[in-house]
Amino acid sequence: MAVYTSVTKKNLSLFLENYDIGALKDFEGILEGVENTNYKITTSQGVYILTIFEKRVLESELPFFIKLQNYLFDKNIKCPHPIKDRKGESINTLEKKPCVIMSFLSGKKINNPTANHCYQVGEQLANIHQHTKHFSLTRQNNLHQKFWRNIFEKCQNNNNQYNGVLETIETELQYFEKYWPNDLPKGVIHGDVFKDNVFFVNGSLSGFIDFYFACNEFYAYELAICINAWCFDKSTTFDQAKYKSILLGYETLRTLSPKEFDKLPILLRGATMRILLTRLHDKLHHQKEAYVTPKDPMEYFSILKFHQKNPSLSK
Repeated sequence: MAVYTSVTKKNLSLFLENYDIGALKDFEGILEGVENTNYKITTSQGVYILTIFEKRVLESELPFFIKLQNYLFDKNIKCPHPIKDRKGESINTLEKKPCVIMSFLSGKKINNPTANHCYQVGEQLANIHQHTKHFSLTRQNNLHQKFWRNIFEKCQNNNNQYNGVLETIETELQYFEKYWPNDLPKGVIHGDVFKDNVFFVNGSLSGFIDFYFACNEFYAYELAICINAWCFDKSTTFDQAKYKSILLGYETLRTLSPKEFDKLPILLRGATMRILLTRLHDKLHHQKEAYVTPKDPMEYFSILKFHQKNPSLSK
């Protein structure tokens, strides 16, 4: 989450007249994250989240995200659900950009998760994977391995500060182009299970937010994204106990096949590359007027180095 688009109280109040959620009392920008503009809005009836879509989210793909969250909410998956306006529409326009209003999910992110937090995250991932098997819509992964070189090319010849990083990325991309798997079990994944997007209340998981990277992809790739995000501390030291807890929680509902586990090392490296590249791109092409701080790509460069030196992880 972040703030790229400024909204005045007057315009927001007028916009909310299209909904039956009460009159605007207060609103504030949510500065965490990097992709879309988000505001926490308080009305006479409650608290909601307004998301204005920027950058990588295509307007044509919004129905997929909206229907997915409605589907998950109906299946009792812990997540926000879209709010419809008086015409029955969930997708609207504000400041000439597409937007949605979501219900507010109680809880807070955990900066320093325990193994128990990780267990719950793994379990919820499997819960989503199991429940979306019959979801009728599909969406390709716009950040799939086959698109990484396109992002990389936008980062080249841009800043000498990252020359060594760019050389390593080139070598890794060649490796992925040769060895990336193509026949693992797949379905709808969240695609962005970072600590910012998972809330807890009194130590218990209250839900996932921000489904705007959701797509059809390998289930094990989702686990790889999650492991990278939850099992390394600020000094990028790997925590084996948290790693095993994520797997244990996940396998309470869905067991990884031997082939999935065999491919987990390359998926971990690939999931690292995906974040390294997008962070590097956002760092080099930062929109200076936006109220957002680009995240450090070097964090994931260090994680990549770890995976290169540790090509296998025990179960």
